[in-house]
Amino acid sequence: MHHVDLLGWITADLAAMRQRLDDGVLGLVPVERWAEQADGGGSSINHLVLHLARHQDLAVNTAIRNRAPLFAAHAAALGMHDPAPAAGLAEREDRHVTGGLTPDALRRYVAAVFDGTARWLRGPAAQDPDGLLDTIPPTSRRLAAKGAISVDEAGWLHRMWDGRSIGWLVQWPVVGHGHTHVGEATSVRNRLGFSPF
Repeated sequence: MHHVDLLGWITADLAAMRQRLDDGVLGLVPVERWAEQADGGGSSINHLVLHLARHQDLAVNTAIRNRAPLFAAHAAALGMHDPAPAAGLAEREDRHVTGGLTPDALRRYVAAVFDGTARWLRGPAAQDPDGLLDTIPPTSRRLAAKGAISVDEAGWLHRMWDGRSIGWLVQWPVVGHGHTHVGEATSVRNRLGFSPF
């Protein structure tokens, strides 16, 4: 598949993922239940939504674009004052991070992340997709310098992402990882009793 076609597919897939999240999970589960762990365990919707947005944010804005993650500007509104730079990144939920998230602010952060990624895919990424997607950015250095996430704090993330191409960063942390957790959030929705079916 030509890279231009691949970018179009990724853009459409990301929009479909966002719609599944918005309409199929966040639009169906009352906000007062977002912090609840279904069946008394597992991940809450708060965690899954924050987690997938944080990974997409770091992959696109920090690893690829060499910018600070959007999370830094949203953390206080989310109810997280002076959070650890790696807050919400681990697969296992940290209830100290997710238990008190502000739902409206979480929606705004997720919208900002998806909107920013879509703009990047339509703009800078579309200018030279063949050259861009095969480029390998200095991800570990950018995670530390722009994301304030040291190897000591999240060595697993540095090891997993460093040395990977921009194409991989889009296809896995943004698309594949996002779909995984939207699916998990859909399962939580069902277990909380809000399946529309």
